[in-house]
Amino acid sequence: MKKILSVFVVIVVFLAGSFIIFKSQKEENNLRKLTVAEVAHTIFYAPGYAAISEGYFEEEGLELELVLTPGADKVAAAVLSGDADIGFSGSEATIYVYEGGEKDYLKTFAQITQKDGSFIVSREKIDNFTLQDLVGKDVVGGRAGGMPEMTFEWALRQNGIDPKKDLNIDTSIAFAAMGGAFIGGQGDFVTLFEPTALEVEQQGYGYVVASVGELGGVVPYTSYSARISFIEKNKDVIESFTRALQKGLDFVHNSTDEEVASSILQFFPDTSLNDLVKVIARYRSIDAWPKTTTFTEESFNHLQEIMKASGDLEKMVDYNDLIYQAD
Repeated sequence: MKKILSVFVVIVVFLAGSFIIFKSQKEENNLRKLTVAEVAHTIFYAPGYAAISEGYFEEEGLELELVLTPGADKVAAAVLSGDADIGFSGSEATIYVYEGGEKDYLKTFAQITQKDGSFIVSREKIDNFTLQDLVGKDVVGGRAGGMPEMTFEWALRQNGIDPKKDLNIDTSIAFAAMGGAFIGGQGDFVTLFEPTALEVEQQGYGYVVASVGELGGVVPYTSYSARISFIEKNKDVIESFTRALQKGLDFVHNSTDEEVASSILQFFPDTSLNDLVKVIARYRSIDAWPKTTTFTEESFNHLQEIMKASGDLEKMVDYNDLIYQAD
């Protein structure tokens, strides 16, 4: 029988943004408590939320506290400082830390998404959209150096479009504010994650015309990482954590869109069940979720090719240096 965790939300608004915590209300139990810094709160991460709501982490003896930490760089900082045990963000964060010379650097141990989760939204309806429709236009893009923006720019280059010369991409707007900026009249296009893209469509402010994930190819897009020291001292915890995530992936692949939506609904109280179903179907259609938490060296190197193309990585990092695999 499905185990539904009782979840509450604490929201504290800072000048820099929002800080959101999801955790179990259980006060006394024998579960190992872990703090996880997550880069964003989006339906794109359905397998992880399903692993919580279906009780898979509890089955592995774990209880999670999810702390919203906008920006992969901030997630990495939270893990390095010890404020979080585990980070959940784009895999590029571990590369930046490694290249920065950190001795107790981060290693990735599991993925739950394998493609970019953003969609290109147009202010005007465009039939038979191609990336050439972006030439000469203003686009509200993601953070410079972040995977969403780097993947978007890589796709442009693959189609003969220079992202620096052929269009104007604004990378100054915070991730959480991109939808609002577009609704407020900024940009001809915007790249948005779900459920924001669907909300913009339903409010009549734009039209989803393409998936950046389909254009960008397979990469370990969003993954879990931890410091080397934490992994070495807690190998059993990392392996239990990974098993729970694998169960979450299996659940998503073996369940209907409606079943997945019902499972994660508690994490998205402001989104209707019907809208959740639509978003899950949209992500499923682009094969956003991998079958396994383990990713290949080929996909890791493709991620680095995207980073090099954007000018944010000088040389490739060896797969074995940054990926933790259980013995």
